Amino acid sequence: MSLFKKNCREVTSLVLQAEDRALSWHERLALRLHMLACRACPRFAQQVQLMRRASERWRRYSDESEG
Repeated sequence: MSLFKKNCREVTSLVLQAEDRALSWHERLALRLHMLACRACPRFAQQVQLMRRASERWRRYSDESEG
């Protein structure tokens, strides 16, 4: 596949990788270009973000409960 042209499977992988590491400029550009053309992948990215925020809140809640 082209450097900047990614399919949905590659983009969802990049979204998940972005949770653990900084993406390179060409990965970020490919992600952005795909998100402009795709309806499903932005929804997936929002769901990942929602799960991350919920997990952070749960960790804070658990820490406060134990403290």
